[in-house]
Amino acid sequence: MDAMTVRARTFAAVLTFALAVTACSSTSGSTTAAPTTSDSVPTLTTEVVREYDRGDDAFTQGFEIDGDVLYEGTGLEGSSFVRRTSLENMTELERVDLPSDLFGEGITVDGDTLWQITWQDGVAIARDRDTLAEQRRVNYDGEGWGLCTEGRGTQGRGTPNDRLVMSDGTSTLTFRDPTSFDAVDTVDVTLDGKPVERLNELECAEGGSIYANVWQTFDIMRIDPETGKVTAVIDGTPLWDSMSAADRGGADVFNGIAQIPGTDRFLVTGKFWPKIFEVRFTDTAPVGQN
Repeated sequence: MDAMTVRARTFAAVLTFALAVTACSSTSGSTTAAPTTSDSVPTLTTEVVREYDRGDDAFTQGFEIDGDVLYEGTGLEGSSFVRRTSLENMTELERVDLPSDLFGEGITVDGDTLWQITWQDGVAIARDRDTLAEQRRVNYDGEGWGLCTEGRGTQGRGTPNDRLVMSDGTSTLTFRDPTSFDAVDTVDVTLDGKPVERLNELECAEGGSIYANVWQTFDIMRIDPETGKVTAVIDGTPLWDSMSAADRGGADVFNGIAQIPGTDRFLVTGKFWPKIFEVRFTDTAPVGQN
């Protein structure tokens, strides 16, 4: 999403978006809203298993694991890119920059295809999963924020009959055909009967749940895709609190979630965050964690 207080090198370009469309503008992570609470569903926290250092140049929009590769899509006009990174040592394998007029958003792997959407450009790009080479483009209506693939299974890949799931910054998730990218269904996401707005990066996890970052918060919602009901709220605040003041200085909002296939662990990060956290979602924080 666009940013009102990102670092100076991107501020001028981003400010235009922020003023025009405040629904997609992003404030600094230090000013995000208080964690969401609910009396009807559990509130989980993040147990850190491992931390990975990385560069702070990624305005993270999409995050997904396929086999032993972490895929990441980033945003901002003129600096959007998509890359493949080795899970074993977190080294970059391939990277492709988007044309300077496109604002990159969510990504997902479906079979041999990596789909990448754009914010307000109405363009979805189908890429080769292994080389990231562009294969074709399709158009869609409305904004693009997050993207994931249903039924990815323990190998981390969808099957031909699985649908893509897309967010657009509202409380609605749109299901799309993985070949044509046509919209085939929608579901409204609710917590305690109220719509959950600003759904952002998505992860279609094993077991069928969809996890969604909520823009401008440290919340991740666990969603039943059949009913749209939130089944748990995950508080990512401890991750922000664990970073040093220097790390937080250039960081923006919480965004990016990818399940490690065959495990109960996830990789999570944020826009311009210099760290990736490997976490479990647990009922209570372990002893010693704030």
